[in-house]
Amino acid sequence: MKALFIGGTGTISLAAAKLAAKNGVELTLLNRGSHLDFAPQGTEQLSADINDEDAVREQIGNRKFDVVADFIAYQPTQVERDIRLFSGKTRQYIFISSASVYQKPAVNYRITESTPLRNPYWRYSRDKIACEETLLAAYRSNGFPVTIVRPSHTYGDTNVPVSIAGKSGSWQVLERIRNGKPVIVHGDGLSLWVFTHNTDFAKGFVGLMGNPHAIGEAIHITSDEVITWNAAFAAIGHAMGVEPNLVHIPSEFLAAFNPELLGNLLGDKANSVVFDNTKIKTLVPGFCAQTRFDQGVRRSVDFILNHPEYQIPDTEFDAWCDHVIAAYCSGMLK
Repeated sequence: MKALFIGGTGTISLAAAKLAAKNGVELTLLNRGSHLDFAPQGTEQLSADINDEDAVREQIGNRKFDVVADFIAYQPTQVERDIRLFSGKTRQYIFISSASVYQKPAVNYRITESTPLRNPYWRYSRDKIACEETLLAAYRSNGFPVTIVRPSHTYGDTNVPVSIAGKSGSWQVLERIRNGKPVIVHGDGLSLWVFTHNTDFAKGFVGLMGNPHAIGEAIHITSDEVITWNAAFAAIGHAMGVEPNLVHIPSEFLAAFNPELLGNLLGDKANSVVFDNTKIKTLVPGFCAQTRFDQGVRRSVDFILNHPEYQIPDTEFDAWCDHVIAAYCSGMLK
């Protein structure tokens, strides 16, 4: 099988690339040349900006692929570009969408691929929905061989999944936990959430590659494990050998201090979700997410604690947390 991954060095794409290469896929990675040291051995590297359509067309030439997967398409114009580039050049085009496209606020906590797509809180999700609609229209009208994949909250060794973080990632949250400082948890921390390790996601993704039954379909790939946010933070703290000091603050209050959190929380993490994975298990027999969250997050914490280059301080986010917590606690005392 010949495959082209656009991106290929991110949290989900790198895990998929490693497994695909291990399984004997003849894999080509197209990106701007960043993080090439992470690329699996034996993969071909094409250096180009996917947004430079002429440069990509020149790089690809007359080559054809069994699978093209775009991990970095976010706008309808970008998938329209991909349709122009890869029509007639691939037997399957895989678009990475997001599980955040599902109906918000949720009417039913149990999510299937038939759950309506609507997210008035988050532009990111609305753009992903528009991308899906563009691709499905191309499939219906011209037979463009699209498969839509919807990941949920996927993490790996290099990142610890938290609900709120600064621009530098989760390290500052880990520092607050380690130093006994209060850590913000949205709501009461009892909403249900699903975390998926990237190696588990990769098993479902690679199983869809070249799968004729996946053409024209949308499939989410997630773990079956469901835990509360309180349990998630407890597992992170346990991995660090401390009991986290959690402060529960309503999502609306947090969004008032940072409007960008409106989408991330009310449009995503503040909702309880339980994913029905029947479809991926039908299309990829034997698929099962095997990494329990407490085990996976321990790997992530250990990796980051042993790699100083991932310990990036974020004093601005730290000060923001202190400010929001003080404001909330002050209001509680009145």
